[in-house]
Amino acid sequence: MLKLFKEFKPFTILIFLIVGLLLLQASTELALPDYMSRIVNIGIQQNGIEDPVPEAIRVWQMEKIKSLLTNNERVFVEYNYRLVDKNSIDIKEYERLVKKYPVLENESLFILDTKDSIEELGEVLAKPMVILWGMENQEILPMEQKESLQSKLGEGFANLPEQMISQGAINFVRAEYEAIGMNTRKIQSNYILYIGGIMLLISILSAVASISVGFLSSRVSARLGRNLRDKVFRKVTSFSNSEFDDFSTASLITRSTNDIQQVQMFTMLMLRMVFYAPILGVGGIIRALRTNTSMAWTIGVGVMAILALVLLLFSIAMPRFKKMQKLVDKVNLVMRESLNGLMVIRAFNTQKYEEGKFDKANRDLTKTNLFVSRMMVMMMPTMMLIMNGIMLLIIWVGAREIDMGSIQVGDMMAFMQYTMQIIMSFLMISMVSIMLPRASVSASRISEVLDKELSIEDPMEAKTIVEKSPGKLEFNNVYFKYPGAEKHVLEGISFAAKPGEITAFIGSTGSGKSTIINLIPRFYDVTEGEILLDGINIKDLKLQDLRERIGYVPQKGILFSGTIDSNLRYGKNINAKEEDILKAIEISQAKEFIEEKEKGIQSEISQGGSNVSGGQKQRLSIARALVKRPDIFIFDDSFSALDFKTDANLRKAMEKDIQNSTIIIVAQRINTIANAENIIVLDEGKIVGMGKHKELLRSCQVYRQIALSQLSEEELAI
Repeated sequence: MLKLFKEFKPFTILIFLIVGLLLLQASTELALPDYMSRIVNIGIQQNGIEDPVPEAIRVWQMEKIKSLLTNNERVFVEYNYRLVDKNSIDIKEYERLVKKYPVLENESLFILDTKDSIEELGEVLAKPMVILWGMENQEILPMEQKESLQSKLGEGFANLPEQMISQGAINFVRAEYEAIGMNTRKIQSNYILYIGGIMLLISILSAVASISVGFLSSRVSARLGRNLRDKVFRKVTSFSNSEFDDFSTASLITRSTNDIQQVQMFTMLMLRMVFYAPILGVGGIIRALRTNTSMAWTIGVGVMAILALVLLLFSIAMPRFKKMQKLVDKVNLVMRESLNGLMVIRAFNTQKYEEGKFDKANRDLTKTNLFVSRMMVMMMPTMMLIMNGIMLLIIWVGAREIDMGSIQVGDMMAFMQYTMQIIMSFLMISMVSIMLPRASVSASRISEVLDKELSIEDPMEAKTIVEKSPGKLEFNNVYFKYPGAEKHVLEGISFAAKPGEITAFIGSTGSGKSTIINLIPRFYDVTEGEILLDGINIKDLKLQDLRERIGYVPQKGILFSGTIDSNLRYGKNINAKEEDILKAIEISQAKEFIEEKEKGIQSEISQGGSNVSGGQKQRLSIARALVKRPDIFIFDDSFSALDFKTDANLRKAMEKDIQNSTIIIVAQRINTIANAENIIVLDEGKIVGMGKHKELLRSCQVYRQIALSQLSEEELAI
């Protein structure tokens, strides 16, 4: 994946925005357990009373508390409380306070004057209130025993947890509130509703952040996939035949589709999980330790169990992930071969054999997919078992802590949620880690295409050809061998193809005819020697300028999905004139069958031209080159699918209309090239004859043999 990180540069701002939203989402989710703990601890257990400091207390109760305080503590308490009765305040305040504290009608109260020193007051008042609470809840005892109990309670505070002291003080406060007529149920419900409202707002904020992250990460991953497909396509279209030899067509299709999809899926998971999991995990650990440190070891047990499971699965599944993409390539290859060769398969009645080939490739892929899927299926129940086991462990340990008074029930519940969040963060990282090998393999395969060095590129300082130059083509002592080959395919090829003349190539199969043709548009580059166009080495020209001057008709007619019109305009796109198109149709002898179609030139062409015959496909390919009107026409055995009459008519029409262009023809038929001004005979990559038809019949044995294999001596007029 590191090789593709540079592709994330256009999305830098969006990625930073996603990270910010993930921080917000993690903060909100980490805050919820704390509020849930407050609802349980304060809202339920403490009736909504947050602090062991009464906001109002009867005078005689306050006097009891003061009796248990030091002089300094008494002064501090008196400073923070004020004595209130019906005579000390105005009527409006009195009515307001009576409504809140009904007992004020009958007796005076001490009311908390400020909440600035609430924590210090809690530390001062908690222990005296616990003592009073313990004494008041004992059975009626003689005074001596009460004093003894008071002494014992005072001595035992050193061993009591602070949590228990606070709880005892709050019990005293609650009883006091009930005594002065306060509605403790309303206090409780108001507190729960208040905290619940905060939790609802936090949940909404978390949901908005989560949805935004999902939207933005999907957008980034989708755009990354689009950019990668675009770059791969552009790179592949710039490949020469040499680069295509390194990648199979099936592999390039898989890299452009399945591999990019794997990277796209991993990108989305990475943006949503890889950044989020550490934030959630670290935040969860900090919050859990803040809640309780004595149970921290349970988190370690859970994390180690999850990591052990993931490492086991990772070690088993990783080799299969690496193998999977090659198996997808294999399925694509078999499928593509079967579809392309469907007519041959039917003709030889080998459907069962092809089905067997596909079935083997399909079974291998299915077996690997099933194995990986089963591993993933096993992972989730095992994960849930571990997580539920950790929850039980926390409950068992937490129950003892609660019994000892170290923590409250809400703290244990919060700790449980923090632990689950920590384990989930490790689980998310583990899931991404399991997907990483396959995504990494896919990324490497994509990088292989994008980083592939082109053997044929535009020169640094390109030369230009005069716009109305004649189009003379020259081969000067050209040698060529395919990349990685030891033997030359072409040796010492020298000839000149002039404007207004037909230069033809003929020879046995494998003699190098198509190889020469492929060197002209630089599908391959010569190994030695040079090819000149109007006196300029074609390596010194821009590829676009060179190919713009060539009209190429391949050996196998290739049409694209669309209409006849769109295929004929392919060379010049929208710039093609209507009269040029009609003229090309007439010259290529395609007019008759086009007019027979219901929609004429707007008739649909299916993918690969499968809805037209081989001869019609070749005529349309020839017409496409004629519409372009280039300086050089290259016909690579383009008349082989035409009958003799159509072939003859087409060549006659071409001689009239494109007589000023350089015409290069590769052919197997003697009749096709008999009228050529220059016929070049090839044998095993060498020129063994060059001249006109009659000259070669006399001087070239190879040409004579080819001619006699097709025509009689009388027809050849020997």
